[in-house]
Amino acid sequence: MRILHILNHTRRLNGHVHAAVDLACAQVRLGHQVYVASEGGDFDALLQSNGIQTLLISHKRKAPSLVKALLTLSSYIKKFNIDIVHAHMVTSAVIAFPICKLRRIPLITTVHNEFEKSATLMGLGNRVIAVSDVVGASMRRRGVASSKLKVVLNGTIGSSRAVGRSEEPKVLRSPSILFVGGLHPRKGIPDLFNAFETVHSSFSSAHLYIVGDGPFREEYKKVAATLQSASAITFVGSTRDPYPYMLGADIFVLPSHADPAPLVLSEAREAGCAIVGSSVDGIPQLLEHGEAGLLVPPNDPDALAKMLSHLLESPERITDWRQKSQLRIERLMIERVANETLEVYQSAMPWATAAALAT
Repeated sequence: MRILHILNHTRRLNGHVHAAVDLACAQVRLGHQVYVASEGGDFDALLQSNGIQTLLISHKRKAPSLVKALLTLSSYIKKFNIDIVHAHMVTSAVIAFPICKLRRIPLITTVHNEFEKSATLMGLGNRVIAVSDVVGASMRRRGVASSKLKVVLNGTIGSSRAVGRSEEPKVLRSPSILFVGGLHPRKGIPDLFNAFETVHSSFSSAHLYIVGDGPFREEYKKVAATLQSASAITFVGSTRDPYPYMLGADIFVLPSHADPAPLVLSEAREAGCAIVGSSVDGIPQLLEHGEAGLLVPPNDPDALAKMLSHLLESPERITDWRQKSQLRIERLMIERVANETLEVYQSAMPWATAAALAT
């Protein structure tokens, strides 16, 4: 099968980019010819090293640029005889829709950021992939027919991005609590600060590590500096490979207010972390609804503090939840994601074509 992924860029900034890159590389390993069209970025070298041809296409939302993008995409589809177009963001879907309609090529869309109002436009696809059950339910409420909606839960284990990464745990001050993610409000970082302030008053040796970057970094650093626990909070910043931090942490925490299906939980489970996450969006599903990680209500620093303290009271509890993180972890393999996605592709294609491409 000749597959063209289209997304706004291939920079490391966003989870949807990581998910698209993981999927594209896994599809190549399954024997398919894969192309990625975007404005380019950090992951182009990795894609190319996996046999994926990277193509340039503008995603600027101005009329002249959109017209040019339509013509560019049409030329790529014709030149490479594309069978399936897979769009990963709203602008990508809007660009792809008329061209796929004109050329009678199935358009698949994946809803990565369901919390955005514009995500409704992902319903333009012949098939719409939701990255968790909660996202699927939300898209049905927005009017996407169940007949063209399919849930394919995110997973990262076996990803090409992990090739060559360090398996050496980062030495952290113990007991250590780790957050990895973008520094913006929906990740619930102020809640984490408030919870840690409470935790640190009882567990003075506890240390909080914040790994990641984002538009609110300086604001959050100022907030942290006002806390009694300020000396026990470390802002690591952005890192190409947060996995060693996960290997070295006692507890991984994700207190998000909105998170459709965060890839970081798959990575934290692979690392064997004891995990605490908020019971919102796709987080419960990725934590086996509380069997592979502990869940707390979102926007509730007191509940988060109580759960973190519960773990810190007993090293044996942390060990127990490390072991529980491995429950049914095979569900988070990227190969499973790739195979389920290919089933969606085949369901969108004319029967004879799908049968020929499957053999």
